[in-house]
Amino acid sequence: MAGQTVIVSGLNPAAILQSTIGGAPPSTAENGHTRKVVPMSKDALQDFMVSIITQKLQDEKQPFYVLDLGEVVSLMDQWNNALPNIRPFYAVKCNPEPSFLSMLSALGSNFDCASRAEIEYVLSLGISPDRIVFANPCKPESDIIFAAKVGVNLTTYDSEDEVYKIRRHHPKSELLLRIKPMDDANARCPMGPKYGALPEEVEPLLRTAHAARLTVSGVSFHIGSGDADSNAYLGAIAAAKEVFQTAARFGMSKMTILDIGGGFTSGHQFTTAATAVKSALSQHFRDEPELTLIAEPGRFFAETAFTLATTIIGKRVRGELREYWINDGLYGSMNCVLYDHATVTATALACMSNRGNVNCGGSKTFPSTVFGPTCDALDTVLRDYQLPELQVNEWLVFPNMGAYTKAAGSNFNGFNTSAIVTHLAYAYPS
Repeated sequence: MAGQTVIVSGLNPAAILQSTIGGAPPSTAENGHTRKVVPMSKDALQDFMVSIITQKLQDEKQPFYVLDLGEVVSLMDQWNNALPNIRPFYAVKCNPEPSFLSMLSALGSNFDCASRAEIEYVLSLGISPDRIVFANPCKPESDIIFAAKVGVNLTTYDSEDEVYKIRRHHPKSELLLRIKPMDDANARCPMGPKYGALPEEVEPLLRTAHAARLTVSGVSFHIGSGDADSNAYLGAIAAAKEVFQTAARFGMSKMTILDIGGGFTSGHQFTTAATAVKSALSQHFRDEPELTLIAEPGRFFAETAFTLATTIIGKRVRGELREYWINDGLYGSMNCVLYDHATVTATALACMSNRGNVNCGGSKTFPSTVFGPTCDALDTVLRDYQLPELQVNEWLVFPNMGAYTKAAGSNFNGFNTSAIVTHLAYAYPS
C-alpha cells in the first residue's frame, strides 16, 4: 500500500480520526508504516466533488463546501515548525464551522472568541474555558457576566470604561492591554481605526486597571487582516515591550503574556511574517524567558481548507459574453467579497456535458459574468472572467473559500447558505 492515498468523508472529524488512525495524533505508526494525514491533491479533490455531485446531488444540486481536514493538519504543522513557541488561539469569527473547530482543537489550538455566542459555541464542543481568550476590547456587560460564570478568565481592554465593567462583573479576569500598532500594514481589513490604545493612553490605562485591583497580565495587538505587511510586527512588538517596561516602573505585577494577534496568511506571506516575528521577539523579549506567547490566526487556518461548489442555474449569451447565474452569491458564501474585500476565482466542473474532461482543459474560453441567485444587481460574483462554455446544471468551483464566508452569510431572498461536506485524506508514504 506504499504511496496509496485514502479519502474518508464524514461530518465528525473525531470519528474520522478514530476510524483512520485509531484516534491517535495525525501521524502515527502501524505495522511498520506511517499513516499520515495529508491534504488532498487537486485531482483527488476534483474526483471527490464529482462523486458528491453525481451520487448525492443529482436532484437538488445544492451548493456545498468540501473541508479538507488534511489541509488543516498541514497548516498546523507549518505553524508549529515556523513558530513553535507561539500558541495559536484560532479566531472563531473567521469561520466557526464545527468540524473545523473540532479538528483545530484536536491539533492543540486554543480559541479567540469575540462574543458570548462564540464562547458558547466553543464550549459546546467540549473545549475547556481556559483555552479561550475573550479577545474583544469592548464587550456588553451581559457577555462579561457570562464569561465570569463559565470561567473564561482572560480578556482584552483598551478603555477605562472597560476596566470599570470588568471590575464590577468579573474582577477575577486577567487583562491584556490592547495597543494600536503605529503601522496598519496596508491590510485589507485594518483594525487600528476601531481598536487599540494610543501610546499616550497606555500609562493612564495601566494605572486605572491597577487602581481597580485588576491584574494586567500582558499586551495584545493586531496589525490588520488580509495581505498585511509583515514588517508591521517589528514595530508592534517593540511597542509592546515599552508597555511591559512601563508597567514594571509602576510596580505592577510582572507581565507574562504577549498576544501578537492575527494578520497571518498561508504561503510566502506566512514565512516572511514568521521571520519578522522571531527577529522582533529576539530583539525585544530575549530577557523574558518565562513569557507566554500567543497569537490569533484566522484566515491562516481557514482560507485554503475550504472549497465551494455551486450550480449554474441560468445562462444568457450576448455575443461573445457569457452570463451565468449560480445558486450561491454575495449574500451567502461569497459575502467575503463585501466584508473581507476578497478576490475570488473559479474553475469549471462540467459533470453533465463533458464527463471525459470535466474541467474543460484546452477548451475555448469566453469573457463571462457570474451572478449570484438573488434579485439584487449587487450580487455579482465575477465580471469579465474567462470561462469555457458551460450549461445550466453544470458547476463552478471556488477554491480558498474558508475565510469570512459562510460565517457571515444570510438567507436573503430565501436562498440558504451552503452545506458542509467534511473529508480527510491520509497516505502510507513509501
